Amino acid sequence: MAIIPNQDQRVGVFIDIQNLYHSAKNLYGGRVNYGELLKQLVQGRHLVRALAYVVKSDPATGEETFFEALGKAGIELRSKDIQIFPSGVKKADWDVGIAVDAIRMAGLFDIIILVSGDGDFLPLVNYLQWGLGRGVEVAAFGKTTSSRLREAADSFMDLDTLPRIVFKSVKASSKRV
Repeated sequence: MAIIPNQDQRVGVFIDIQNLYHSAKNLYGGRVNYGELLKQLVQGRHLVRALAYVVKSDPATGEETFFEALGKAGIELRSKDIQIFPSGVKKADWDVGIAVDAIRMAGLFDIIILVSGDGDFLPLVNYLQWGLGRGVEVAAFGKTTSSRLREAADSFMDLDTLPRIVFKSVKASSKRV
């Protein structure tokens, strides 16, 4: 059931940066405009908090500049270092952290917006809705979003349909998608 957005709704946004980064890169060879994304998500409602979950991997890649840009867009960062195991396997996952934060902060919001297409978040969406009585919106690239997650959400915003959300890579083009 869709929840009609209104200006009195208190909104919390939880952004799975890894999910969005890889989707934008693989689908469009581009990157996400997080300032525009936040504006599209909130839609004139009262933004209480916006959190982005990032993994630090290599400062030489310019990631600190990216992290600063997120902060300037009004997005709080939660960060952790990438784990590299002796076998060379790398792990960079924030799913549990996002879920814990969303549940812990749910009392602050009327609407929780999960920005990820990862189907692992289905139990979180169900708990926020039925266990805590919150509205849950999901925003992600439709082409890479779990169909079950999309169906469970009170509403789904397909980022594939928002032309100012993704910028093509500077190497490929300077045009917006």
